[in-house]
Amino acid sequence: SEPNELVVWEAQFGDFANGAQVVIDQFIAAGEVKWGRICGLVMMLPHGYEGQGPEHSSARLERFLQLCADYNIQVCVPATPVQMFFLLRRQMIRPYRKPLVIFTPKSLLRHKLSTSPVQALTAGSFEVVIDEVDPLDRTAVTRLLFCAGKVYFDLLEARRKNNIGNIAIARMEQLFPFPQSEAKALINSYPNLREVVWVQEEPKNQGSWYYMQSRGTMIGCLADHHTFGYAGRFYSASPAVGSMQLHLQQQKQLVDDALELNKIEVTTHLRRA
Repeated sequence: SEPNELVVWEAQFGDFANGAQVVIDQFIAAGEVKWGRICGLVMMLPHGYEGQGPEHSSARLERFLQLCADYNIQVCVPATPVQMFFLLRRQMIRPYRKPLVIFTPKSLLRHKLSTSPVQALTAGSFEVVIDEVDPLDRTAVTRLLFCAGKVYFDLLEARRKNNIGNIAIARMEQLFPFPQSEAKALINSYPNLREVVWVQEEPKNQGSWYYMQSRGTMIGCLADHHTFGYAGRFYSASPAVGSMQLHLQQQKQLVDDALELNKIEVTTHLRRA
């Protein structure tokens, strides 16, 4: 009802979506197609695997991605303050209105790597895909990791710690509408790339994995010589486990799988033997 105002609805935990699913389906995802009603509502949904249990972890990202069609909503996962700023700014300065669903974990509010200089707020715009930030030799990269949200920082820290030079990490900041041309250009910028891997914290039957396999998304960006793989948690009926110890084990495992650290450990062991 107020197209000239930035209206934001922020949830305390992601599990609210289970009870609000009817409203989301009827009015937010389908309102424009059914009734021609324009909506610029912003929904901020806490979504991050931080070891605090199932209800803290998931805003049911997979459900929103399943509702995406006809350019009906925007689904974004900004990982830095400057990206959040430009995303909200974009929501207001665009000459049209679409619902914006933002998935963001609480831990990034205090993460040492999730920072932006003040100067970055005065120029630029929201970036839908962000390429590798470290000075890697692009010709040496054979494996490219795509991810969204805070798992990016886990991957970045682990790669730096282990001095891995053949694996690049890219961040998907907008999941829908899927930025296929930008993702494809990024993939093609690595001349010797062989493996593209989607990394997520959610179980395999949740999150973005199945969405990424549809033709209009990541799978449509690959050439014949590229393989497409998955690194993340195994299938689960629950969004997350209730044990911090088990959570940390799973988190380490998915990062190790993505960066092939298990393979490195085996090779090192054999050399020492």
